[in-house]
Amino acid sequence: MTGPLRVALLGCGTVGSAVLRLISEQSEDLAARIGRRVEVVGVAVRRPDHHPDVPADLLTTDAEALVTRDDVDLVVEVIGGIEPARTLLLAAFEAGKSVVSANKALLAEDGVALHAAAAKAGVDLYYEAAVAGAIPLLRPLRESLAGDQLRKVVGIVNGTTNYILSRMAETGAGFTEALAEATELGYAEADPTADVDGFDAASKAAILASLAFHTPVSASDVYREGISAVTATDVSRAAEIGCVVKLLAICERVAGSPDGADGDSVAVRVHPAMIPTSHPLAGVNGAFNAVYVEAEAAGQLMFYGQGAGGEPTASAVLGDLVAVARNRLAGAAGPAVTSYAGLPARPIAETPTRYHVSLDVADKPGVLAAVAHEFAEHGVSIATVRQDGHGDAATLVLVSHSAPDAALSATVEALQEMPAVRGVTSVLRVEGLT
Repeated sequence: MTGPLRVALLGCGTVGSAVLRLISEQSEDLAARIGRRVEVVGVAVRRPDHHPDVPADLLTTDAEALVTRDDVDLVVEVIGGIEPARTLLLAAFEAGKSVVSANKALLAEDGVALHAAAAKAGVDLYYEAAVAGAIPLLRPLRESLAGDQLRKVVGIVNGTTNYILSRMAETGAGFTEALAEATELGYAEADPTADVDGFDAASKAAILASLAFHTPVSASDVYREGISAVTATDVSRAAEIGCVVKLLAICERVAGSPDGADGDSVAVRVHPAMIPTSHPLAGVNGAFNAVYVEAEAAGQLMFYGQGAGGEPTASAVLGDLVAVARNRLAGAAGPAVTSYAGLPARPIAETPTRYHVSLDVADKPGVLAAVAHEFAEHGVSIATVRQDGHGDAATLVLVSHSAPDAALSATVEALQEMPAVRGVTSVLRVEGLT
């Protein structure tokens, strides 16, 4: 290969336009790093008239024809969604093109098939930008830590929800008020469902778990809860015990298999949780992302930075572009993603966790004993308990020891039926407490 590296760009929205601009602005540096000049030869969009800043001769509405052109070496996909992205990537692989993608939803749903297609064609599939924007994260999991065994990956991987929860903690606002502020500032979309209901974080969790544990994990394997039910009271209760509330993507390698067989399993979940202020993730505020990794040999690692936005995401795309281009010039694909472990997914009911529970109770003798008995009946031990207020305003606040989620959930249901309990006012999981 002696000519330029020729790139087909699929999508020219916030990220795509930033990629196009950075390739132009950094053309000399990219050429020096790769050994060949990078040239964008086509940009596929749905409405060419919406992109007056892109040279008209580059724009096309026929994305499939673009990715299969003989003069295209590499495809960059930033259109998002499942279709037509999946069809286009498979067509690119079949035509012998390597692909750089930022499509978390597609990779979480169909990553196994896409990796298989890329491997069959002898080309690369890189997607650093699919999780945590500009933060170098996936390649360290995929390559730098390939000689280690990872035990846990915990991340704040959605900037919108982290901004909302940060503002609730800083101002005492409720969820609705904090969401309105996030929308006004452009952190939240007009339809924030994918963010606040945890779908975005769940896709990213599936990708992280797949790489960390060498196991196929799809979005359907991820237990998901969003933050819309988190209240100002939840946030203040967390502060009272030295914690903050964060939406966490938690990927764990857990001893034991769901069917009782020997060996480990993988528990992957997304939900709001209290974490102590001493935890490295507790100080990650605003729209920033961070991922905390526990490895057998490397110990504890932390990755932090801008998790979204046009330029940060484009930075990750260009990093992949350079890596893939170097592989192409060397005449070989990069390291393949391995899924040799094939660990089973552990359902949330069997996943060990801890609960923080607030109860509105009658302030009279025997209530605490009755509540403690209900915990014991379900095989759950209590770590801490305290009472706030007296008389009609009495509240019991309990934190459990680790137990299967199903046992904790059944305990809460039983508490709701107790005559002495006027209401269960708050239930949140707790992570990172010893």
